[in-house]
Amino acid sequence: MVAELVRGQNHPLSEVRLEIRVSAGRPVVAAATLGDESGRIHGVEWVAHPGVPTLPGLEVSRQAAADHRLAVDLDAVPAAVHRVDVLLALPPGAGGPVSFGSIAAPFVAVTGLDGAEVASYTITGLDAESAVVALELYRRQGAWKVRAVGQGYAGGLAELLTDQGLPQAHGVAAAIDEAVARGLARSVPAPPARPADGDRSRQTATTSTLGPDPSGSPYVAQQGAPQPGGPQHGHSGAGPYTAQSPQGSPSAEPDAAQQTPTVPPGGPIDYSHPRRRTAPPPPPPPSAPPPPPGQPARPVAGDATGWSMDERLYNQVWGMFEDLARTTAAYRSAVDFADTRMEKELDQVLSDPRSRIGGQGDAAREAAQSRRAQLVDQAREALERDLVQLGAEADVVEPALPAAFARWDNPVWHAYRTPMEMPMALRLGDLHLPESDPLRIPMLVRLPLERGLWIDSGRPGSVDGAFVDPHEMRRLAMESAVAHVARLLAVHPADEFTVHVVDPAGSGARELTPLVQSGVLAAPPAAGAAGVSAVLGQLTERVDLLHMAVRGGAADSLPPGFDTSQQLLVVNDFPHGFDDRAVTQLRYLADEGPAVGVHLMMVADREDAGGYGPLLDPLWRGLLRLTPVAEDHLADPWVGHAWTYEPPLVPPGSQVLRQVLAEVAKARITYT
Repeated sequence: MVAELVRGQNHPLSEVRLEIRVSAGRPVVAAATLGDESGRIHGVEWVAHPGVPTLPGLEVSRQAAADHRLAVDLDAVPAAVHRVDVLLALPPGAGGPVSFGSIAAPFVAVTGLDGAEVASYTITGLDAESAVVALELYRRQGAWKVRAVGQGYAGGLAELLTDQGLPQAHGVAAAIDEAVARGLARSVPAPPARPADGDRSRQTATTSTLGPDPSGSPYVAQQGAPQPGGPQHGHSGAGPYTAQSPQGSPSAEPDAAQQTPTVPPGGPIDYSHPRRRTAPPPPPPPSAPPPPPGQPARPVAGDATGWSMDERLYNQVWGMFEDLARTTAAYRSAVDFADTRMEKELDQVLSDPRSRIGGQGDAAREAAQSRRAQLVDQAREALERDLVQLGAEADVVEPALPAAFARWDNPVWHAYRTPMEMPMALRLGDLHLPESDPLRIPMLVRLPLERGLWIDSGRPGSVDGAFVDPHEMRRLAMESAVAHVARLLAVHPADEFTVHVVDPAGSGARELTPLVQSGVLAAPPAAGAAGVSAVLGQLTERVDLLHMAVRGGAADSLPPGFDTSQQLLVVNDFPHGFDDRAVTQLRYLADEGPAVGVHLMMVADREDAGGYGPLLDPLWRGLLRLTPVAEDHLADPWVGHAWTYEPPLVPPGSQVLRQVLAEVAKARITYT
């Protein structure tokens, strides 16, 4: 059965030798990009276009046309390639369409070599865009999938390629325009456009043909593959992560296509979403037999790319996050489409006076509602299928997580020992969406922290349906902060993380008891204005000294016995006990501290500091806001979902936090 995809929806591919057929009704340019696991293009040699039509595993058309056939052999693409993006663009030229909104919606179909359709996608919803990522093919747990993307760009190919991380994007776009112009100059007039209501996926193509190669390659020339950009998420390959692309100038000469993409040497890894950067290391050894054709692979913990198991798990968790974002976006888009179509059909019924009364109108309304329900049911079925797969993956990933990534109820904490080195990331809680309950995705952030944390003790909410008053919110906020602090202490070596607490009025004394009694704090919580001033002065002086040493290239000249550990300042009940000087110091620590290992955790209600007006707005904006109760306030930048965040609280009655803090304190005594 052919899968008729909607934007964001994916479908497994049971074949590796495919054709991608494009029908647009007007001449368009077809191109493709190769991407690594993060969706990043490594250079101009990873782009197939009319000037350079072939790459290993891929062949595209040499000129603009109303219909295209792109040949893909997924077994022939380089091992470093994890994604193939199919791109469409309107060619330049006077009098032609300037945007996809002015032509019929392009139709794209993935077929086998026998012409049988596997999946199809009509790219709707475009307006001022002149270039679009139509489809992406991507590796997923050793198998390949196709996803309907439909991401348009008003800035054309240059903007699209820039978004995919190609430094030479404008040069490549110019080379494509030049190649298309040369092709049009050599071409004969195109035949009249055929009606838009035909089966465009099976119309005869007017572009390049394929045939056996004497060397045994499946196509006339070696082919390449398209790549996705942005969050590709998608577990579709560990979405957020790659290495810097090699520099080079775009070329329109055919022999440039024969250069096999190479992975540049590794460098510092930047795991910020969605541009995860890392040179792909050797794949992990297979731990499960390949699935039957067309069946999803059995989930395996740590099946993503990475140099260590922790890095593989980190990438896998981000991939799960991306897959959940994409599949939910596809479902919501399908429901919106069904609602819009039903409304249009009902409007048409009501616009005809003859159908407003009587059985004819009722029958039309029932038919429209039935079609809407059918579309929603199909979308829900696809969503449920993906959720089952993600749920199975979560079931094997969660128990395999190291302590830094694990929930407090994970048995890994029972065997906890102080680590010898800082982990690559830390779990700050869980994320989920309404459609995916009870599936939870760990919220992981890289260490050391690049932003301070703000535990919001304001905006009373509810827990398990019961209203939480302001006093209870403050207590829960401090309890949540203690859990975060304990985890930060637990995942760092004993001598590499120091915690200072400012609690001017002593309102958090009860919640701070585990930290105080275990002896893991640098000093008892500072109280009163004098205590606030002393702690802020000490840390401000430290930041000043470190910045001067770093900027002057004299890091070796720090005073003997200088504590080089990471520092965390926990501030409760701000701005109580703070004068103007202390507020200025706090802002300075928030802005300049992270660069030299001084981090900030605020436990506060923003409204309490309202008397300062907009003066403190940069402070709040610079912090990552978390809540002590579940709340949908975290948004992703790819599809704009409002994710519900749940704090990593210790299970009621559990002694795991005290046991972990006791182990931390013991390790500190042993070290000193």
